[in-house]
Amino acid sequence: MLRATWRSLLARKLRLFLSAFAVILGVAFVAGSYVFTDTLDRAFTGLTSGAVGDVIVRPGTAGDAGGGGGPGGAAGTRTVPASLVDELAKVPGAARADGRITSFGTFVVGKDGKILGGGGPPGIAVNYTAGPAANGVSAAVLQRGRFPTAAGEIVLDEATAEKSGYLVGDTVPLVTATEQPRLEARLVGTAKFGGSTLVGASVVMFDTAQAQELYLEGEDAFSQIWVSAAPGTTQEQLKTAVEAALPKDTQAATGDATAARAASRIDEALSFVTTFLLVFAGIALTVGAFLIVNTFSILVAQRSRELALLRAIGASRRQVARSVLLEAALVGFVGSAFGIGLGVLLAIGIKALFGRIGLDLSENPLVVDPRTIVVSLVVGVLVTVAAAYLPARRAGSVPPVAAMRDDVALAESGLKWRLTVGALLLAAGVGAMVAGLMDVGSEPTYVLGGGAFGVLVGTALLSPVLGHPVLAGLGWVYRRLFGAVGLMAEQNARRNPRRTAATASALMIGVSLVTMMAVLGASTKASLDKSLAEDIIADYVVTNPVGQPFSSAVARDIEKVPGVGQVARIRGAVLQVDGDRDFAAGVDPAVITSVVRPDVVTGSLADLDVRSVAISTTLAKDSGLAVGSTVTIGYAGEENERTVVATYTEDAALTADVTMSLDGFDAIGVPPTDRTLYVTAAPDADRPALRRALNAAVAELPTVNVNDQAEFAASQREPIDQLLYIVYALLGLAVVIAILGIVNTLALSVIERVREIGLLRAVGLSRRQLRTMLRLESVAIAVLGAVLGIVLGLAFAIALQRSLIDDGIDVLSIPVGQLALFVGAAALVGVLAALWPGRRAARLDVLRAIATE
Repeated sequence: MLRATWRSLLARKLRLFLSAFAVILGVAFVAGSYVFTDTLDRAFTGLTSGAVGDVIVRPGTAGDAGGGGGPGGAAGTRTVPASLVDELAKVPGAARADGRITSFGTFVVGKDGKILGGGGPPGIAVNYTAGPAANGVSAAVLQRGRFPTAAGEIVLDEATAEKSGYLVGDTVPLVTATEQPRLEARLVGTAKFGGSTLVGASVVMFDTAQAQELYLEGEDAFSQIWVSAAPGTTQEQLKTAVEAALPKDTQAATGDATAARAASRIDEALSFVTTFLLVFAGIALTVGAFLIVNTFSILVAQRSRELALLRAIGASRRQVARSVLLEAALVGFVGSAFGIGLGVLLAIGIKALFGRIGLDLSENPLVVDPRTIVVSLVVGVLVTVAAAYLPARRAGSVPPVAAMRDDVALAESGLKWRLTVGALLLAAGVGAMVAGLMDVGSEPTYVLGGGAFGVLVGTALLSPVLGHPVLAGLGWVYRRLFGAVGLMAEQNARRNPRRTAATASALMIGVSLVTMMAVLGASTKASLDKSLAEDIIADYVVTNPVGQPFSSAVARDIEKVPGVGQVARIRGAVLQVDGDRDFAAGVDPAVITSVVRPDVVTGSLADLDVRSVAISTTLAKDSGLAVGSTVTIGYAGEENERTVVATYTEDAALTADVTMSLDGFDAIGVPPTDRTLYVTAAPDADRPALRRALNAAVAELPTVNVNDQAEFAASQREPIDQLLYIVYALLGLAVVIAILGIVNTLALSVIERVREIGLLRAVGLSRRQLRTMLRLESVAIAVLGAVLGIVLGLAFAIALQRSLIDDGIDVLSIPVGQLALFVGAAALVGVLAALWPGRRAARLDVLRAIATE
């Protein structure tokens, strides 16, 4: 049986390649997601470990483990005195101590006038010190020139210098988030920073005096002190000795622990990448399973006489079934092996894509962990064998005599079982979706998603019945447009309902997800437009195009522009709110309601002061808080009690879970940088002149844009469109697999109907009519999948939109034209999928076809 299985496998290479290709694509997503995220994890682990000292001393309550600004990060505007450096250098076990200044928001302006970095990777500014990073790693290794020794001199990291085109000796323009928003400095050297690549971040190094002037307002202090361990001293031992010498309101942490916390936060923030890719891997494998089922149905049909002979000479049903399952396992193994290779290429492509948005991993080698190989092989083989189980069982259970007659039609009992299970799954799925919408359970989103999956599978099982109206309608059109050819095409499409439905279901899954994303994307953009129109009063919105903070001097310059009425500043920071990290906004309560219309539910934003906060209704519900409650706000290692004075609904006006006054931000040490400015025009202002003046005020700052309401809305819609394009591209692979399924089904149709095709050709059916018949069959299958997919996609999108009303997606928008385009594209897919089977059928020799038994 093993030899027979191997020969059978090699005899039908094309069919098996089509099946293996589905496995290859699915496994490629699994392998690619793991390879990329492992590469990303190693890159950030190296980055964070090279951005800390053996022991880090910073402002904050002693022993606090969650404060600070991350590895090497500035802890707000709070500082440690410079005099402490010499004291810490003398503690037992210390080799040296170095004052560190690290700030974010300083970017290099390239020769093309655009900033380098941003959009994710930060622009980092540091002071020069000869001290090492943790574990003896060099904090900065000079590559060219020298280190800065005076004001007006800088060193850049090698990658930034290369990308910007600046050479040692050139004058480099910089933009900062400090009181000096733009400056120029002479490039005196380039260096490699830390023990790894910078993953797209840029680093500008100043001499210490200039760094203190820029980022600490000239204070003789540092944001952190790195204490290096002497040989034979561990970080924990050094930390203990350092803590004994620390003054009040300072804390110490080991570099390894700090780096681990920072890496964990980065991993958590980027975990969506793995989830995102694995979801598409699951989609590809699910769609591929339909193709595998049809492929092995083809093999069983082609080998019916062979299997009958094996049964006749003594092979048991179990042996025959095992033969088919062994073929499936071999196909799954080979497909998985190729999928791992394609996954590595996919990871390279993802690296390139992330590089375009600033996360540069070009210098980091790909990480192929043994776990990736094992998981990919196991997933690929299991999916293939599971998909081949029913065809294998069918091959073993068909009596030899029936197989000798080539009678492989589906038994009605099998269809009844399929319909019963499908109806139960559909009912259970609808019930779970309703429960999810009613917030039943601790995780209603998971309940909703599980229900959607049940509906999807149930519909796929019921598609032989649900597809009757669609096929009947197409048959009516076919008969009137193509006569007898159209009638035969309709009957052939309905001849084997299970196979037709399985093929259409593969396309249905892809189309349903594309439809869901199209409707959800349109609804998100419509909700965004509505929210901006209702919530934003300001005539102009000043923002940073790459999401970074900018200098508060910009607001003061804009306030001086003739024709400006009011300017409202919005600041931002990540705080610890009752122990959990959350984003907070800082506003001026005196003017905020003059430029936006916040939806305040309880209390008043006018009551915001230094010792109070306002919170979103979502946070209030999740945390059991209300007006009058007390929350603990932690920042830069220090905790403060604040009273809740208002709750509000998150919208375009107030997007953060926590809102504080600007004075409240100042009190806890948040750097005085802005993220958004809302600007209103004076009643008598000349609008065109005002817009020109506003543009002129920020002309030298490529980190700042001035938009009117329409331009601001367009800029907010752009990321949604970009995400949709990525999703469509990934779902396109599922559609490719579905097209292969249609090709497979038509090829099976040609194989099973060789004699029938010969008789039709003998009685006068032309080659062109034969190709037309197969083309119409293919279109029917494709349109059936598209129609079912659109109906399901609409149901899923409506349910998802209803579940997200509280998150701001409160407008349902259905892009009818786009959905009609999907149906047209499906029909075109049907035409293309029929090309090869139609050509093969048309080239059959008539006499040989008639003689086929």
